[in-house]
Amino acid sequence: MNWDVVIGLEIHTQLATKSKIFSGSSTQYGASPNSQASLVDLGYPGVLPVLNRDAVCMAIKFGLATGCQISPRSIFARKNYFYPDLPKGYQISQYELPIVYDGCLEIVLEDGELRTIGITRAHLEEDAGKSLHDDFRDHSGIDLNRAGTPLLEIVSEPDLRSATEAGIYMRAIHTLVCYLGISDGNMQEGSFRCDANVSIRSRGEKKLGTRTELKNLNSFRFVEKAIQVEIERQINVVEDGAEVVQETRLYDAGSNTTRTMRIKEEANDYRYFPDPDLLPVIIEDKLIEKLRSELPELPDAKRNRFISNYALSETVAEELTSTREIGDYFEEAVKSQPSVPPKQIAKLIQRELTEALKKNSLNIKKSKVPPEIIAVLASKIQDNSISSSAASAVFEELWRTDSSIGVSNVIEKLGLEQISNEGVINTMVDDIIAQNPEQAEQCRKGKDKVIGFLVGQVMKISRGKANPQQVIQTLKNKLRGE
Repeated sequence: MNWDVVIGLEIHTQLATKSKIFSGSSTQYGASPNSQASLVDLGYPGVLPVLNRDAVCMAIKFGLATGCQISPRSIFARKNYFYPDLPKGYQISQYELPIVYDGCLEIVLEDGELRTIGITRAHLEEDAGKSLHDDFRDHSGIDLNRAGTPLLEIVSEPDLRSATEAGIYMRAIHTLVCYLGISDGNMQEGSFRCDANVSIRSRGEKKLGTRTELKNLNSFRFVEKAIQVEIERQINVVEDGAEVVQETRLYDAGSNTTRTMRIKEEANDYRYFPDPDLLPVIIEDKLIEKLRSELPELPDAKRNRFISNYALSETVAEELTSTREIGDYFEEAVKSQPSVPPKQIAKLIQRELTEALKKNSLNIKKSKVPPEIIAVLASKIQDNSISSSAASAVFEELWRTDSSIGVSNVIEKLGLEQISNEGVINTMVDDIIAQNPEQAEQCRKGKDKVIGFLVGQVMKISRGKANPQQVIQTLKNKLRGE
């Protein structure tokens, strides 16, 4: 507790272009090694890079969404270093004049506090290739399919103060780039990954401590675990009387430790200089305004609208706007059954749909139950045709078979139509009261817990079909005159 933690993230987002940033090679994932690397990607002599306009537009959209400044003139530089998966011996990136700079993103902490995290810059660059170690004995393979893939590197200010905050911020950036449609955010495929700069300083100290960089973190869980482990390591180093060394470290998930990868280079070690093969990028106001008009409703705005328009709680609204697709699914369902309270539809999405998608590792775009069907199912709960528990069985059958057969047909097939007939429920309640005189007397004396037992007995003889609210009220009327 004697230490302050200072964290900044560098998030590498693969842009959702069909071709690479400086060549026409495909960016499609999963191709056989080295089948998507052109002469430009391989750095052959005499070839010239040509900038992908779509990548520029996507970077501008991110800048507009985060209140950043858009550079009217930006340039590309060569970042020089040697590594086997970097065939040119340099990476084309941006240094002094990035395309996007000086913005911020607001995040909500676990206790509800709002924090504004500064965004220093977001610059365009090409990705390197990939070294493969597992399939080769005593050797490494090189796959250059990723070489030249367009990246937007989003660099935060050192405004984060814990591993948890870093995870929240990273999730917020992930949600935003997916909403904007500029990235698919697929972390398993390398479309979204992060480097974390971590340092500590004495409580109240203003001067920043020596930082280490944690490289290539590709899951939210690993980001938080790696940062926490590194914080503890640095505190132990300093409290043992040593000094933290500026270096790049890797996180080992198996041992839950970080280890040295290389001594950290300074910017001058990369010998940045303007790329002579690429002209400066000139961005006109007309293009900026066109892209601004194409921005979708952003996550915070959508969440606030859901709370206001649909009377949802903040927690439910947060879940339903966690991705653009889930929000769209919910609104399509609401529009298809306007007489059904949105809360009822939201419950089904949260309880049934989300669980089914998770269990089957599916995106909501691949849902086997379309929004209009889940809305009909919600309407059956609303008009007391079925109970909430019966709705779960109906949903499972719709998911398992074919949702086009219709909700009513499935209810009939499974024999789950709810009993709401007053005479039938009266008869069942009378039978249960007669069979349980002791519990009935306790209920008459005001013991509320006992009524739950009696309701359960009615539900048992009705095979779960009796309307539970009606059963409760009938029992109260008969035993307490309520």
